Amino acid sequence: MDQSLATDLNKAAFGPDFHWGVSTAAFQIEGAAETDGKGLSVWDVFASRKNKIKNGHRPGDACNFYHQYADDIGLMAELNIPNFRFSLSWSRLLPAGVGAVNPKGIDYYNRVIDTLLEKGITPWVTLYHWDLPHALEQRGGWTHRDIVSWFSEYTALCAQHYGDRVKHFMVMNEPSVFTGAGYFLGVHAPGRRGLSNYLKAIHHSTLATATGANILRAALPKAQIGTTFSCTHLEPYTHSPSHIRATQRVDTLLNRTFIEPLLGLGYPIADFSVLKKIEKYIQPDDYDKMAFDFDFIGIQCYTREIVKASLWTPYIGASIVKASQRKVPHTLMNWEVYPEAIYEMIKKFSAYPQIKKLIVTENGAAFPDVWQSGAVNDVKRTEYLQGYLKEVLRAKREGHKTDGYFVWTLTDNFEWAEGFHPRFGLVHVDFETQQRTVKNSGLWYRDFLK
Repeated sequence: MDQSLATDLNKAAFGPDFHWGVSTAAFQIEGAAETDGKGLSVWDVFASRKNKIKNGHRPGDACNFYHQYADDIGLMAELNIPNFRFSLSWSRLLPAGVGAVNPKGIDYYNRVIDTLLEKGITPWVTLYHWDLPHALEQRGGWTHRDIVSWFSEYTALCAQHYGDRVKHFMVMNEPSVFTGAGYFLGVHAPGRRGLSNYLKAIHHSTLATATGANILRAALPKAQIGTTFSCTHLEPYTHSPSHIRATQRVDTLLNRTFIEPLLGLGYPIADFSVLKKIEKYIQPDDYDKMAFDFDFIGIQCYTREIVKASLWTPYIGASIVKASQRKVPHTLMNWEVYPEAIYEMIKKFSAYPQIKKLIVTENGAAFPDVWQSGAVNDVKRTEYLQGYLKEVLRAKREGHKTDGYFVWTLTDNFEWAEGFHPRFGLVHVDFETQQRTVKNSGLWYRDFLK
């Protein structure tokens, strides 16, 4: 890495048009699961089941953002955060997923958006961040082709009520995660397993993404429309051909399968034979329906993974060598701290000529924070952010598409199946009292953005 980056890490080095912000998700922060007419989501149901969430945690009020949004937005303004990425809860707006609209849900997000704008903060809205209405899951969820029309109805509703003020939309968040963990491995909501469920969910979420983006484009021609993907820098365990081939298969699945059809390239079936089974769910005109000309693509990169061949792993023939096994620095999620990963993924995705702009829409880390005497001295998180930002700047200076960076996340929250244990926030939350304390990493980010 260029040694000058160590001294050049300041906001100005990224240029005046670079987008800075923080990212959140409705289910992880709002609470109020059955308040003011909201319907249950698949995560409300999944988290209520025994042994699904680490340490038996239940989301409860989460961060109580539903009631404390004005204070948290005020805190964002104090931290000089200019852009706030948040998701809308589908089941808060349409309790049954389709049909009757919940006016209190509509009003709630109107208040959030208006408060952001009053504070000079630009709203970036994610339409789907994993919290599918439970009523739709009972009808098949992402395995049912009708979900494309269900999602279309929801998208049109969001455009109608919020498109006059929201100018940046993201259609989906990390489809590889909610399909893989939720419909193949069963470790996330809704807890389904099996290859057929997974392949259906892949194809239907891809169709829904492009369809939703087209609805937004037609209704809001001046809006910036994007979608986001998780991505991971992968390296083989050794240079043996078997490990290299295994790494290529994992790369195809994690980093290519979900973005390439949306870019008009189709599924990378030739490089991962199992994907050929998806063809039975593809109708003749689907390939045209899957492609969309996005204004930007969001990538979400946290770590590097080391891959080795594994004859005993079905379909993929590969396994991950965990960071703790390799005895390298890692976070509470057992993700290696490897700043170069974000450079490599920006470089990889930037190489797609169909991508106009590339924004890091999530990056951050969970460490064992300690609240002491009204402060949280989270040195490791600050060092993590600085290290990864140096690599973002490196990518930008080399001419790769690099147009923004959003920290995950504003406040500690309910971290899906990991419960409240891993804390990612720039702001510490006492989940019993809902007291907020800005961590030292948050103070650093505030000064960086000033």
